[in-house]
Amino acid sequence: MGIKLENVGIAVRDLEEAIAFFTDLGLTVAGRDTIRGEWADTAVGLDGNHARIAVLQTPDGQGQLELFEYIHPSAIETEPTLPNDIGMHRVAFSVDDIDAALAVAATHGCFPLRGVANYEDVYKLTYLRGPSGILVMLAQDLRHS
Repeated sequence: MGIKLENVGIAVRDLEEAIAFFTDLGLTVAGRDTIRGEWADTAVGLDGNHARIAVLQTPDGQGQLELFEYIHPSAIETEPTLPNDIGMHRVAFSVDDIDAALAVAATHGCFPLRGVANYEDVYKLTYLRGPSGILVMLAQDLRHS
């Protein structure tokens, strides 16, 4: 049996805000759509499922994010996920220049949770809270800088 990761799906409060954040970091919009209908209800398991979606692609073509903003049923606000919460809680990106990536994130009001760590002079990395409270990890491989 073959298996391949297609994308990571993230529900967001404001689709345009999330698109702006991730495209400023370097992803590109691969597609946009509005989904609804019986097929969407069945696939997702929500009656009356209606959402606006955007698929964003990493520059290397290997990773995708699917962002969705619910029109119906209404999105449910939850407490921001903490790094030690059980379940899926972050999306991670390797970047060529963490300082430049953090400068871009700052233009969106997004800053490291605590600071930038140096792991054994191999990686500089940090977690930040992106749009809709999404935890985003940025890591720069210092061996290739």
